[in-house]
Amino acid sequence: MRVFFRFILGASLVICLLMGLPAIAQAQPDPAQLAKAVEEIENLDAMRSGLAAYLEDAPEAPTAETMKQVCKPVGMKALQLSQANGWQVKQMATKYRNPAHAPDNLHARMALAKFEQDPNLTGFWTPETLDGVTGTRYYRRINVAASCLACHGAQNNRPQFVKNNYPQDRAYDFNVGDLRGMYAVFIPDVKQAIEAALSAA
Repeated sequence: MRVFFRFILGASLVICLLMGLPAIAQAQPDPAQLAKAVEEIENLDAMRSGLAAYLEDAPEAPTAETMKQVCKPVGMKALQLSQANGWQVKQMATKYRNPAHAPDNLHARMALAKFEQDPNLTGFWTPETLDGVTGTRYYRRINVAASCLACHGAQNNRPQFVKNNYPQDRAYDFNVGDLRGMYAVFIPDVKQAIEAALSAA
């Protein structure tokens, strides 16, 4: 009987969600989730910095294989974080190399502008609706380090594989300390509200 009741409650919550019930839409994410997201992104950025440091003293120009070893693991880790936590973790930039890293909405474009205007701002949270789902999004800046210039320095000095593979590349002419882009972590509120209601039943 208890299982049946939980099923009915769950179905009712989903129906309410589809009808746009304000109580569900206004649910707040678990503070522990917010803290975990910040910690995971700091770890991700440390991983990115550590891998990129390899390029600073490399005797040869970066190749496509080098990028698989340096950049790809960061993207794979972001995907793992998304899948494991029910988040959406992205890297975004105004001057992007991969079009998939372009800002995905007005909020993201405003976040990049905010980081550009305030070099001391590391990160911030904002309520947001993404693909029709309400939630909270964490934006965290990415700065250009010296190691980044091997691929993101002067336009004419980019590695040949970049020139060949990214004809619409915008990610060049950076200097150390410039804003390279940001991480964006979206945590949906609705999923947590439903889970909390079911666990309390």
